[in-house]
Amino acid sequence: MRHLTLHEIETISQIRSETNKKNLDNISRTDAYFSYFKRNPDVIWSFLASMVSRNGGWNMCDLEGDVFREILEPKTRKDLFLTFERANWLIFHDVYPQLLIYQYSTKRNTPMFHLLPYFKCSEFIQKEWERYWKESNRERLTTALIINEQNVIHGPVIQHPVYKKRVFDSWIFTFQDWLHFSCVLFPTCGGELYGASVNGFKSLSKRINLGKRLARILTHPRLFPFFFEFADKTPHTGSRNDYEQFFKTKTSRRTPLLRATYPIIDHNHYQYDDWSKNRMISPAWLHIPARHRHSIHLTDWYYEKSNQMELMLAIHRAANLKKI
Repeated sequence: MRHLTLHEIETISQIRSETNKKNLDNISRTDAYFSYFKRNPDVIWSFLASMVSRNGGWNMCDLEGDVFREILEPKTRKDLFLTFERANWLIFHDVYPQLLIYQYSTKRNTPMFHLLPYFKCSEFIQKEWERYWKESNRERLTTALIINEQNVIHGPVIQHPVYKKRVFDSWIFTFQDWLHFSCVLFPTCGGELYGASVNGFKSLSKRINLGKRLARILTHPRLFPFFFEFADKTPHTGSRNDYEQFFKTKTSRRTPLLRATYPIIDHNHYQYDDWSKNRMISPAWLHIPARHRHSIHLTDWYYEKSNQMELMLAIHRAANLKKI
């Protein structure tokens, strides 16, 4: 690391402070990503992160909604919430300084990526930012950020012994995975839903592939303006009502508001390891384009899954009545 100027030291301190302030909860992260994208529209990943973060908020609030509150024990719901929260916190902790350093570079009209090591960013993503500065390949940067962030959470969350035992090897997670409830949705103000689902969430390559598919949907020339309109006009609360309010057919499912449901979590920092020094980077991650094997229009799919959830709840209630 080279000798820093006083201005650079102050900049590092400011970036740390802003990152900590915006990394408060799912709402603040979602808003920070989207605000950043509006200031830096070439960084498509930031809009993608905002839309995926919205889904994270809905998933969290679903745990305290009508269905899961009856089906799952409080401890299981808490474990699932803390897993979502930890993964989202870690990603933001890693990536937001990168985004701010890029913004700082554009303002000064000179690359400032030599500051990235002070935030313990992987060597892989440091090289990718430098490459982007020279080549301006937006698609490659988006893919590189997807690769980096999924690797960032792979060890500390997906493979962590506690999360693995309590969440990723649990029956409810396997059940969700199998039924494709693990789905990322992009709504429109016209009441339509687009997106993609993943089964095999524990697989690093499958999560990266999902991210690439989602980026492709989000940047579709015809659909992008509708997704942007929704994000710009709809405050993120964590409740599914954020997008169900636009549906032509009203649903009976109800989910609460995130900030009325969950406390602010004080995260412990973790033992940092540069994943790119310990893990092979698959050429497929960067060079094989994402392909959709299923329809990206998911409005009807969503209604069907909602009906399945109601059926699952009815079966659960009937089984409990028999025990009485």
